[in-house]
Amino acid sequence: MTIAARLTELGIALPTPAKPVANYVPYVITGNLVVVSGQIPLKDGKIAFTGKLGDQCTAESGIEAAKLCFINVLAQLQDACGGDLGRVRRVVRLGGFIACTAEFTAHAQVMNGASDLAVAVLGDAGRHARSTIGVPSLPMDASVEVEGMFEIA
Repeated sequence: MTIAARLTELGIALPTPAKPVANYVPYVITGNLVVVSGQIPLKDGKIAFTGKLGDQCTAESGIEAAKLCFINVLAQLQDACGGDLGRVRRVVRLGGFIACTAEFTAHAQVMNGASDLAVAVLGDAGRHARSTIGVPSLPMDASVEVEGMFEIA
């Protein structure tokens, strides 16, 4: 099954890729790798999940935020591939940043929102290396940010 077919089956429509809000590019292609800059949980141009996990946000809302971040990563990846997600060979690495209190320790559970979606969309090619860290804040008070590295044809 193609990536586009899996997205349709999952009921996911990729949004228009977000434009950078500072001095960076949304992705870089080098050789057969695409590195996608960190994406926050934007939906319809607004941040859907704000605040810190362990305070204003639950782990469950963090999981949903991570899923939305990964959807936004895929939108950037699709743009990098000239609209053809069929070029994607595998997810190499995901990085997750979780805005949270010092006491919050469920970072891995939250980031599984993105990781599980990567596997749901790409099958075995969605299995990846990963880092997940807690941070005191993220841009525009986003609760989660996800970045990615992908191998393409």
